[in-house]
Amino acid sequence: MTGGAPLGASFDPDRIAALRPQGGGPAPGEPGAGRFAATRRTWSRAGIVTLAFVLVLYLIEVVDAMIDFSIDRTLGIEPREVDGLDGIAFAPLLHHGWDHLIGNTLPVLILFFLTLATGIRRGLAATAIVWIVAGAGTWLTGGENTVHVGASSLVFGWLTYLICRGWFARQMGQIVLGLVVLVLYGSLLWGVLPGQDGISWQGHLFGAMGGLFAGWVLSSDERRHRRQLRAGPLAPPR
Repeated sequence: MTGGAPLGASFDPDRIAALRPQGGGPAPGEPGAGRFAATRRTWSRAGIVTLAFVLVLYLIEVVDAMIDFSIDRTLGIEPREVDGLDGIAFAPLLHHGWDHLIGNTLPVLILFFLTLATGIRRGLAATAIVWIVAGAGTWLTGGENTVHVGASSLVFGWLTYLICRGWFARQMGQIVLGLVVLVLYGSLLWGVLPGQDGISWQGHLFGAMGGLFAGWVLSSDERRHRRQLRAGPLAPPR
């Protein structure tokens, strides 16, 4: 059709382009826009929570250094000692000096962020499972007259969680993420074996076991859905 009134403002290409979000994301109303926005929110929250957690670790270490690192001895895990049970709750927040904390900082930043990026609630639930399993296992099996502290138990748990969850859930994106994490940090898994003195291999081992358990538990919905698909629809009663 030709002739008629000129195109109105709503058909102005420049105006439409201005309404599109900057940075390459889909415009509101386009396919994938809602998913893109949700992913961006999740990543932003994951980054904030991760940075806040690391900040807490450093603040605790500042206080601990001011009182001659006595918090470690008081609130660390003391295997099979009733007084050492508090360490299950507090040990991952404590470190044996600045070198210990600095060595854990980068793995915590990367692996905690990636764990939370799979979903904030799911990531926090995985962290809670690892925290408890690692602490309880260390308390039960740690050496006599030792005190166990450090976030490395969480690091090993996040590592195995990220590696295994995609396989349990059969989600390709999660599987790829797990393979990338395995390539970059898989060598850490040697830390679950007895070795260097002063290293809590029990915390590493049970942290890794906690990550496997968390990956299994938190993929139950996907596994149940797969079973239902394999079973097919139920036949109606005759």
